[in-house]
Amino acid sequence: MNRSALPIDDVLPQLLHALNEGTRALLIAPPGAGKTTRVAPALLNQRWLDGRQLLLLVPRRLAARSAAEFMARELGQEAGATIGYATRLDSRVGKASRVIVMTHGVYLARLQADPELAGVGAVLFDEVHERSLDSDLALALTLDAAEGLRPDLRIVPMSATLDGERFARLLGDPPRIESQGRSHPLTLLHQGRDSAQRIEPQMAAAIRAALRDHDGSLLAFLPGMAEIERTAEALGNLPETVILHRLHGAIDPAQQRAALAPPKPGTRKLVLASAIAETSLTLDDVRIVVDSGLARRPRYDRGAGLTRLVTERASRAAATQRAGRAARQAPGVAIRLWEEAATASLPAHDPPEILVADLTSLLLTCHLWGETDVARLPFLDPPPPAALAEARSRLQRLHALDDDGRVTAHGRAIAAIPLEPRLAHMLLEARRRGFGPAAAEAAALLTERGIGGNDADLEVRLRRWKSDRGPRAEAARRMAGRWAGGQADRQAGQDLARAIALAFPDRVSRRRDSAGEHWQSVGGRGFRLDSSSPLARSEWLAVAEVAGAASGARIMSAAAITLDQVEELFSDTIHGFAEVRFDPTSGTTSATRGRRLGRIKLSSAPDPSPDQAAIEAGLIDAVRRHGLAILPWNGEATALRRRAAFAAQHDESIPDLSDAALLAKLDDWLTPLLAGKRRLDGLAGLSSALDGLLGHAGRRAVDRLAPTHFCTPAGSSHSIDYSAPGGPTVEVRAQALYGLKLHPMVGGGRVPLTLAITSPAHRPIQTTRDLPSFWAGSWRDVAKEMRGRYPKHPWPDDPAGAAPTLRTKRAGS
Repeated sequence: MNRSALPIDDVLPQLLHALNEGTRALLIAPPGAGKTTRVAPALLNQRWLDGRQLLLLVPRRLAARSAAEFMARELGQEAGATIGYATRLDSRVGKASRVIVMTHGVYLARLQADPELAGVGAVLFDEVHERSLDSDLALALTLDAAEGLRPDLRIVPMSATLDGERFARLLGDPPRIESQGRSHPLTLLHQGRDSAQRIEPQMAAAIRAALRDHDGSLLAFLPGMAEIERTAEALGNLPETVILHRLHGAIDPAQQRAALAPPKPGTRKLVLASAIAETSLTLDDVRIVVDSGLARRPRYDRGAGLTRLVTERASRAAATQRAGRAARQAPGVAIRLWEEAATASLPAHDPPEILVADLTSLLLTCHLWGETDVARLPFLDPPPPAALAEARSRLQRLHALDDDGRVTAHGRAIAAIPLEPRLAHMLLEARRRGFGPAAAEAAALLTERGIGGNDADLEVRLRRWKSDRGPRAEAARRMAGRWAGGQADRQAGQDLARAIALAFPDRVSRRRDSAGEHWQSVGGRGFRLDSSSPLARSEWLAVAEVAGAASGARIMSAAAITLDQVEELFSDTIHGFAEVRFDPTSGTTSATRGRRLGRIKLSSAPDPSPDQAAIEAGLIDAVRRHGLAILPWNGEATALRRRAAFAAQHDESIPDLSDAALLAKLDDWLTPLLAGKRRLDGLAGLSSALDGLLGHAGRRAVDRLAPTHFCTPAGSSHSIDYSAPGGPTVEVRAQALYGLKLHPMVGGGRVPLTLAITSPAHRPIQTTRDLPSFWAGSWRDVAKEMRGRYPKHPWPDDPAGAAPTLRTKRAGS
């Protein structure tokens, strides 16, 4: 194959010099410059490599195979000779292979098995700007290995849009080499779309117009496989000269190669692609790009413990990469389905996956690496502590870590399987129980998108996959066979559902309604299912995948499972329970007894002889749920709480008797009162319980600062209302206050008592917090009016100097 000149060729001498003088370099080259396919072969004859292998890490399997095949063709060879590739489903590596292109997951498994990377002279990280979780982890562990074990190892991060300053600091400020790239003119066209309408018909219309108005093949970017299929349907019949291709991770290698290859003479390609086509690939003859502006990304919902695929606006960096596809080989045009002004509001970059992902796999890998403090590893962005704590808890539930954080034998076995920990745990546990092949098939269905179709019923997918004789289906079967651990397939019914349940025990769900639309999971989450699905007729489901909001996530894949199978699988986590429920309307309790799996009651029945402790616990729980108002508070207890609240404003040592404080201490003060009780309405002793909380010193302080009564000069005693809006208030007849020259105080002499002064008929005369001012002021007018209404009662001009009395004039004479 004749090698055409590529822009990267101009800077390769600089790179070779940098790696001869040192061990690290940063390579920045725009799309189409040739970094993916030219750098590795250029390093093969370097003296420092000394016949060892060179590993090129790429973000996707399609890119690994495509890059290896391209480099091999340039050497006049087949992949698997000098240039090989290794992915989970497909590998072509020979004994003489010197350059191996591999995905990050495969590399991490190799690095764990051999931290010294024996026989490897250099590791190249392509498209490091994508910041996938595996990419960041692979770079961190490689740098750590180089620091402690392999100071001679060459490390070269490469990207079109590298965050150069941060990567430079991470790598110790190595030489930075930049390629100018190929400069073909690119025309950007923006056309808005209706966000309220589906994207597929609008994409189809834009594609048809672009094919009509522009020459060359066309690459269209859509969020995912479902949108690709719907857009293909919306396009309808295309001209015979336009050959439609789909390009995403779920199609067969042969179809992927056809999408990348040049079109046949007299035809043009139309490639409907996911984000897989953004980087590391060159699609021959593409002159037109139509960009939906959307991307599908995994987002981990920490509250639900679920990773969801969400459709979001693409970042500006992604939009730039997509547009550049049109001008790799010749002048091109990029048509964007959004207004030009909206570009500035797009996020600058996709968020690093390490900040938003489930970190269970990362944490297990780091522990096996020998580093329990992940923050000490050289990550560009340190993993969030909360996400690490959750990952540690999950690994302990899987028995991959012990209580001291050490990796168990089971954890090492999990890490040896190239799957996320929950699926690896499923494989191991299913092997132990004798249905390893079903678990291996479940793992393949869940990790290989599109295998067996997209039906929500995984049993349907499995049957379709088993009848599929395509190369991708065959490769997935070989992979599942390796994972099965040598066990023969029993062909036993519903083993698939049992395997799913082992992987996601918290998602095992029971139907909640007759339509099968609402489901209750063992973990407590509510799920929804399309009621037209055959799965809706099942009583129980082993749920694998969900999407949408955590409070009502949709079931995307599941398998029917029976109650007997659930009980057999989780017999050690099914627990008996005794429950007492309180009816706030009747004030009575009812007791039940049964068995529970997580948040799902498997059975329950009335308990004819409930344990008294359970009744008391049920009553305590009722107060927690319904509040203190359901207790039979008497006037004395209520008044004491109000007095204590007032007194505490003037003495911080007085215990808090507020609702919040009492609810927090229910077990301390209420439980003793419930001994032998089955109801709350007859409960006695609340005042005594409050006294106990106050203690002797506290009660004395309350009595001193918030007395229960006010005694008048006439000898009458009046209760003080500490709940009155105007502060502590007492209602008292005017005659009882005669002779009082100073205003009465509470709160240790700091708060004037509000006097609601009444007539002999107990009708309001005056409310005051300054009795001397009232006597000296408006009293004269009040007394004049009162003499006319109540002539039998004394109304002196100088009440402060008069004798107090509770009698009339005649009675007092």
